[in-house]
Amino acid sequence: MRNWTLIALTLSVALLLFLAGATQAADVAKGKATFTSYCAACHGQTGKGDGPAAAVLKTKPRNLADPKFIGKLTDKYLADVISKGGAAIGKSALMPPWGGTLKDTDIKNVIAFIRGLSKR
Repeated sequence: MRNWTLIALTLSVALLLFLAGATQAADVAKGKATFTSYCAACHGQTGKGDGPAAAVLKTKPRNLADPKFIGKLTDKYLADVISKGGAAIGKSALMPPWGGTLKDTDIKNVIAFIRGLSKR
């Protein structure tokens, strides 16, 4: 009987861990909506740095659709740029910090969307 209890407990923990991971998966569609609202004015709808506001910026936004560039960046780095802004990581101060506006899940979703831009 004791072995069955241990097996049931182990399976329960494994199921909970699986479900926790499933709920934390990024939502690309939500990421696209957030990107469109907060990032596309500078980075453009397809992330190429060609948004309408980019025309007046001295420092042009990065091309987030470039697989060589985006492939070198970790999710943590991207989350830091998005949440803390460019100045906090030694980049353009014109990149605003969105951490006070966006939740961690929003930022995770945006990162998932950005990663997909370089695969198109």
